Amino acid sequence: MFINKINKYFVLCVIFNIILLSLVYNLDNYNLKISNPILYNHTIQLNKSIEWKYILIWTDHKEPFKPFLRDGIIQFRNKSCSFANCYVSSNRQLLKDVADFDVVLFYGTGLKNIKASFLPQSRSPRQKYVFASMESPAYYPICNYMFNSYFNWTWTYKLNSDEISTYICIKDQYGNVIGPKEEMHWKNVESMMPINDSLKAKLSTKKIAAAWFVSNCNVPSGRDLIAKQLQFELAKYNMTVDIYGKCGTMKCPSDSMEECLRKLETDYYFFLAFENSLTEDYVTEKLLHALQHYTVPVVYGGANYTRFMPDGIYLIAQQSQIRELAEEMVDAINYRQRYYDFFKWHNHYSYHNRRESRDTDTYCKLCALINNQEKYAKTSIYENFIKWWNPENEFCFNYFYNLKKFVHLI
Repeated sequence: MFINKINKYFVLCVIFNIILLSLVYNLDNYNLKISNPILYNHTIQLNKSIEWKYILIWTDHKEPFKPFLRDGIIQFRNKSCSFANCYVSSNRQLLKDVADFDVVLFYGTGLKNIKASFLPQSRSPRQKYVFASMESPAYYPICNYMFNSYFNWTWTYKLNSDEISTYICIKDQYGNVIGPKEEMHWKNVESMMPINDSLKAKLSTKKIAAAWFVSNCNVPSGRDLIAKQLQFELAKYNMTVDIYGKCGTMKCPSDSMEECLRKLETDYYFFLAFENSLTEDYVTEKLLHALQHYTVPVVYGGANYTRFMPDGIYLIAQQSQIRELAEEMVDAINYRQRYYDFFKWHNHYSYHNRRESRDTDTYCKLCALINNQEKYAKTSIYENFIKWWNPENEFCFNYFYNLKKFVHLI
């Protein structure tokens, strides 16, 4: 009898907690029960005293590769964004008409082969069509000319986007955000202050030449060949490149990433920040792995890296100069002062993930842009979007060539 009562109380407590959690979760997307006259789907009701900015995600946001935004307002509230009045939805019937949304957002991953009939059929001159992508055109080229003069704004990793969506934030020694951007003004490494004894002690535990974290092997950039060449050249000096992930012999599961980064910090002199695409401004979190964990980045990509780092704090891998690269790495490892010079930037700059702060957070910045009345009211259009997204049409040429081969086969 006593045990039965305990069981009943336990069940009631579980049910109560489930209901409570459900209410807390729904509160994020349900502010006050006051209907908004523009809403067509009245199952969602918002505080009409707030000037809501409605964002419609047109292409499927549940695709792989960066589902940027979740439905609702939770991502803006969780970050305590300066503007948290942006409501995101993938429901095209949320408002009376698609033209009523303030922003219609198109992920580049969903536009590669889309037909015109699957695009919005009504559009208001006041609303903004936004192209969004964290992936490069090497994987997701946009080659259909119907997208010229189609998008008003861009939200991508490219530094000339209307709003930048990249991993990296650079601050000066006073905490001011200074980059990345197309034109950077760095201090010369020669004029930077030398590193202190504390940093020297941190660097003293290193014992292995280089590490590379990689899971995608055969990619357009050909980075796997560069890494193997570097391995071969370093082996001549009895030095190694440890390759973690599917493309190597070392293991670093995604749920153990923090442990791997700690090992990177203590054991490795260099880190291979090799990108999967040779595309302008395409720099991913790989660079942050090196800069935030006291290793020297060896970069391979299509970016102008002076937009991200001062010269002299990194090395560049080029197909024709791998032997010279290996020699430079060995020289830095053997002569500590040369290696120390790579870290002088610590006295002047710091590197951060953009999502660390609401002032730089990608979501907060997008909502702030939508709330900028002057910019929102300004007429803007990407007349030659295809050229902007696919420089020199290189990726479109490959796309049409492969498409032609495919059609021929069927």
